[in-house]
Amino acid sequence: MDEFLSAPLSSLQWVERERLHANDYNPNKVSEDNLKLLTQSILTNGWTLPIVVRPDFTIIDGFHRWTVSGREPLLSKLDGKVPVVIVKHTDEADDIYGTITHNRARGTHLLEPMKNIVQRLIAEGKTIGEIGKQLGMKPEEVFRLSDFTRDDFLEMMTKGVEGYSKSAMFKKI
Repeated sequence: MDEFLSAPLSSLQWVERERLHANDYNPNKVSEDNLKLLTQSILTNGWTLPIVVRPDFTIIDGFHRWTVSGREPLLSKLDGKVPVVIVKHTDEADDIYGTITHNRARGTHLLEPMKNIVQRLIAEGKTIGEIGKQLGMKPEEVFRLSDFTRDDFLEMMTKGVEGYSKSAMFKKI
């Protein structure tokens, strides 16, 4: 096994999040909605990706994971700690390359596969609310990906909710 490639995971450790600090060049910005989605992802899946840092604990990748770790409910659930791996670059440019390539390598979601996923989840009996919460989507986005008629979708949205007329249901979306 290549020691260089395996070295970061060999350094995996849980450290006080206060030891970490942001770099001064990350061009990646995330909306507040996506930060909430990131928090939900960690709560649903556990912490699956460590924060990548330099030996001085400057963040190379994982700034947004670090950010949400300082908010409730993650702050108390993790006792103020975050998982890190240390990457020792000899050239500061490699830190910058690491930040950008981590961000760009994550890619984007394509429309047709996302439609298939939403339709599959609905077919499995998942509610619109659950799909929206777990995937970070508003009901309108779930609707667009579902290929259901508006009336069918409104019926699914209000399943188990009594006392709404069709016009009231429409206003709820």
